[in-house]
Amino acid sequence: MKKVEIHQLDFQKSGDLIPVIVQDINTKEVLMLAYTNPEALKKTIETGYAHYWSRSRKKLWMKGETSGNVQRVKEILADCDYDSLLFLVEQKGNACHTGQRTCFHNRLKLKEP
Repeated sequence: MKKVEIHQLDFQKSGDLIPVIVQDINTKEVLMLAYTNPEALKKTIETGYAHYWSRSRKKLWMKGETSGNVQRVKEILADCDYDSLLFLVEQKGNACHTGQRTCFHNRLKLKEP
């Protein structure tokens, strides 16, 4: 597996933000999708806890800073284009702000065959 440096990531493609898929390292459950910028990613690497960029509040935030449902980042993987990331985390509590374990708890209705 190739080692990647922050400066190699393509933050410019999406306006200085990179999407981050967050997955539980033990269960492999997809917990959430968030966004990072260089500052949030550096903070994540420095502290070992997930930090993201809030698009609505326009500020850096640490996951769980108010709820206590923190994400300890165990591994970070970049995709082949260096424009999206996968955080493998140990999740404390629920990942979703609604109280659900994962943000992906709404099933989209598909057309019946």
